[in-house]
Amino acid sequence: QVQLVESGGGLVQAGGSLRLSCAASEPTFSTYAMAWFRQAPGKERELIASISESGQRTYYSDSVKGRFTISRENGKNTMSLQMSSLKPEDTAVYYCAADPRPKFVGVTYVGNSQYDFWGQGTQVTVSS
Repeated sequence: QVQLVESGGGLVQAGGSLRLSCAASEPTFSTYAMAWFRQAPGKERELIASISESGQRTYYSDSVKGRFTISRENGKNTMSLQMSSLKPEDTAVYYCAADPRPKFVGVTYVGNSQYDFWGQGTQVTVSS
């Protein structure tokens, strides 16, 4: 059972930056594909970024591409999401997720939104 704990959320002004972190309890962290999702009020949960087990492959949704950067440190069992140029529409609860099934074929993200393990979420609020 993988336990995930997010941190780093908060209130930021539009145009600002924020860094989210996700700490995993699993010693075999490097064998899991990882991802960040978010859910805004009244909306469905949305996959915004994913990273392969080694960290060599990444995927971003169009809504965050060019503004957010996903990364991981397997030696520390952590994953991060660096968010910049934040917009009010980025306001949401952000979740990290892990899954043992590969999500990439070559450089192409072929996974879906099915991840087995989830954190409790951290609130990000962007004021205009």
